[in-house]
Amino acid sequence: MLLATGLHATEYVVPDGDVGAFFAKLPDDATSVVFSARSVYSSEGDIVLPTRHLLVIDGRGCELRLGKNSNGFTYVISGMKDAMVRTSSRYHIKDFGRIVGGKKAIDLSATLGSVVENCELVAQTQAAVDLRFCLMARIQNVLVTNPLSKGFVLRQGDWPGASGTNSQSNSTVLEQCRVYCMKGTTAAYTILNSGGVRMTDCVSEGQPVDYDIFLSATLDGDESRPASNPVVKSFTLSNFHVEHQALKASIYVNMPSKATITLENVYWNGAQPQPVVLYTMGQLNLSNIGWWNPDFWIGTRVNAPRINIDRAASGMSVEKDVKENRSGLLRLFDALPGNTVLQLNYVRVQQKSM
Repeated sequence: MLLATGLHATEYVVPDGDVGAFFAKLPDDATSVVFSARSVYSSEGDIVLPTRHLLVIDGRGCELRLGKNSNGFTYVISGMKDAMVRTSSRYHIKDFGRIVGGKKAIDLSATLGSVVENCELVAQTQAAVDLRFCLMARIQNVLVTNPLSKGFVLRQGDWPGASGTNSQSNSTVLEQCRVYCMKGTTAAYTILNSGGVRMTDCVSEGQPVDYDIFLSATLDGDESRPASNPVVKSFTLSNFHVEHQALKASIYVNMPSKATITLENVYWNGAQPQPVVLYTMGQLNLSNIGWWNPDFWIGTRVNAPRINIDRAASGMSVEKDVKENRSGLLRLFDALPGNTVLQLNYVRVQQKSM
């Protein structure tokens, strides 16, 4: 069904049948695709997106069911030359009541300014949202339910010629997103080799998870040493709510030594058997942490962590003396080779509430 909406904009309604097959034949003049012909759609395989300056994909509240091997909305990048050309395309994927199943629901690569909003993504086996080399993307009001492995993933490209320094998902924003974890979920939010990422008003809940946030800038994925990516500068987290336990650490941080990591107004609801923050490297700033259980603690894998605690609960204290590699909330934990004695030279606590 074809509806002419303007001189240069053409809107197509997705008909009954396999969605991937429809997108494979999408006309070149399509600027908007609307899922309004039925309430439930399906795609056995990938839904391959064409190159467009902007393609709007409107779910209109429908349910989209994916085959077990489907990567959802996706496309293949052949190499860095192809990736650089592809960054001229962007997509606005919105208003799906549910996208159920598949390996992934949203799998975007090499795009500038794409948006995913107001969707629920259910039971994907690899990742609900996987962004590679997605610059200035915005993920807003997206609910991830029962991911079998990961919820949201932001990372560098993995095609020939891509690296952690030339294909990051820089300046991407996650806002009002939630991951409801199931048994076996490894990480609710994963951010790899990407700078200027900002998370605001997000939630991690459900069954216990390995990590609520896994933040790393190791170029080769080796977490046995501090991150050394020279182009990753910062990460900002504000108003993060955690409603379950972490099996390894709630927030894992391994960023370059000069990168700033801001964790503001984080709330953990209930006891945490593992560290609420496991730190390896970076300039870590915690502020406005109002609710602090006396059993909460921060683990550092290096002997001289760079940690500033500001405007936080009175229980967030660090003692003058170190005993058995512990000082107040801070512990030397899962230490990297050569790190044997905890030192407090670069740990500061200021403007603590009474």
